[in-house]
Amino acid sequence: MGKGDSTRAAILRHAVSLASVQGLEGLSIGRLAERSGLSKSGLFGHFGSKEALQQAVLASVVEDFRSRVILPALREPTGTGRLRRLFTAWLDWASEDQRDGGCPLLGASIELDDRPGELREYLVEKQNAWLDCIARIAAKAVEEREFRPGLDVEQFAFEFNNIGLGFNFAHRLLDDARARQRATRAFDSLVAFATRS
Repeated sequence: MGKGDSTRAAILRHAVSLASVQGLEGLSIGRLAERSGLSKSGLFGHFGSKEALQQAVLASVVEDFRSRVILPALREPTGTGRLRRLFTAWLDWASEDQRDGGCPLLGASIELDDRPGELREYLVEKQNAWLDCIARIAAKAVEEREFRPGLDVEQFAFEFNNIGLGFNFAHRLLDDARARQRATRAFDSLVAFATRS
């Protein structure tokens, strides 16, 4: 990694942390310049505009999530093993302290849900890919006869996702010390339902 790439990566780390608290709209070049110790013109040299910076932040978080949550799960040999690893890694990722606030993707989904444009389109594409990933792994579990034949894997993905979103809400906003325990119990119930004939 060259100096320019390492500087850009450092800026993005600050930007992701800032966006996790202030949201994408609160991600200003001035505020980021203060936090990163760079000049505004230096930041513009790396990103060119606030919109490009916002896009880079989303892409950075998506890549981090993919490499630390999705890819390790895909190394598991069975469908149910993959789902368990995916779920556990997601909760680990969502509850870590490396960002000052919560998940920037969750915050962005609220910010952008009614705002058309490239950022929203990007986020919708990635969220649909996430749901499709869960559904495909559930379909693998059906093929392997770990889950019952005819299981609605899209419904399974919907419920899997909602358990994780509920965990985020309980853990971050409510500071519920039992959030992880409750989410794990809900996930176990979902898997148990999927295995019933």
